[in-house]
Amino acid sequence: MLIRPRFTEFNDVHVPQHELDFAIPFLNEDIPLYIDPFLIWKSPSLSDKGLHQMIIAAFNNLGALTKSGHIDKAVEQLVLASECDEVGLGNSATRKGKRIGKKSAIEVLSLFERISYYKDHGFRHIEEIQLFVDGIGKDRVSDIACNFMKSYLIDFTHQECSDLGISMQRVRVAAVYNHDKKEFETIEATLPVHPETGTPLLLIPKRWLRHVPWLSYDSYFRNHCPQDDIAHEGEELTKVKVLTYNRDNYGVIDAYVRERERTVADCEHDPLFTQIPILSAKRKFATIKKLPTGKTGGADMKYERAMGELLPSLFYPYLDFAQEQARTDSGVSIRDLIFYNSRTHEFLRQIMNDYGSRQITFEMKNVAKIKREHVDQLNRYLHDDLGKFGVFVTRNPLQKAELTRTVDLWSGQRKAVIVLTDTDLEQMVEVFDSKQRHPIDFLVRSYQQYRRRCP
Repeated sequence: MLIRPRFTEFNDVHVPQHELDFAIPFLNEDIPLYIDPFLIWKSPSLSDKGLHQMIIAAFNNLGALTKSGHIDKAVEQLVLASECDEVGLGNSATRKGKRIGKKSAIEVLSLFERISYYKDHGFRHIEEIQLFVDGIGKDRVSDIACNFMKSYLIDFTHQECSDLGISMQRVRVAAVYNHDKKEFETIEATLPVHPETGTPLLLIPKRWLRHVPWLSYDSYFRNHCPQDDIAHEGEELTKVKVLTYNRDNYGVIDAYVRERERTVADCEHDPLFTQIPILSAKRKFATIKKLPTGKTGGADMKYERAMGELLPSLFYPYLDFAQEQARTDSGVSIRDLIFYNSRTHEFLRQIMNDYGSRQITFEMKNVAKIKREHVDQLNRYLHDDLGKFGVFVTRNPLQKAELTRTVDLWSGQRKAVIVLTDTDLEQMVEVFDSKQRHPIDFLVRSYQQYRRRCP
């Protein structure tokens, strides 16, 4: 079974994340990012700007429904818009969220009556609701935006999957907003589906994603909230007090929004992975080199943590980082780094062809020497599902007996176990700095040296 399986690997598409226009969804959990409507608003693309106008028009129509006495219809639409499971954004471990309740929806809709600006002009940015209603955060804003432009996301997903040759099927898609009728409806569309649940999946352009929206409660509270006016000396300043103050003092929110609009040039999407700077890589290796072997003073955990930060940057973009994983073998905790095999490098294609490695396991061992039981542990982990190629990341080269044991694994089971040492790592950091070669060349070199010893 793959570790943290992704949509692309399941569909036999092996394009690294940085080459794709969309964020690759996980199959069993959410991507910890959110659509930021502000990025759509600031986009130079006329298509994006049109989408933002559609989102705002649909949201402000809820206010029109409320003011015209159709509060029940407005509540129903807002509740429907508050969750979008098809996109898999957020922090759910199951890709399944929960819609807001009727009470929360009424509280949001009351802003169209309580605040004069919204009553007369409507909202400029739907993210502003975070500044007035408790329990409405970045996840809700993201889902509302998704549902109001779901018809666009259906077209975008269909096009991306067609280009990549990903299979799709005819499915029913719920809560698709019809901007002509100004209501949600269920439609049929040709889309990819989740392999287990059969539910439709929607892809999201990377350029719209951030960890925290540009307009957020945290940035408002930190830089614009008049805290001394809300809570007097000795009083606790709670979020509820701040939100209540905001509802009665819209001018403060207006000033905050206008300031964020003025500084729009600083608003950029958050990449799904960022390499650490060269200077940080050098410092990280220096820290590793100074660590003693073993567990004294938590050296093993410090080693694993540093490797977990360094190796994904060194191997990028050829290997997309899947996750750091702990496993237990005979009561011994073992720390691995798992990478997706993008097969965009000749060596990685070879590893897939020869060993079936759709993912590559790097087992970290902060020991003076690899022992027989370490080799046996890694051997048990290398099976058909994960692939029969593994890497020890450790301090020193294997001694003769353990090296012979890894060669025997290839001879008897066609499994390959290679090693990256401190010396290898130092050279990898050097080429990472110079950019004259790629650090993955040292993984190739270690494998070639290993295979020359095999019969």
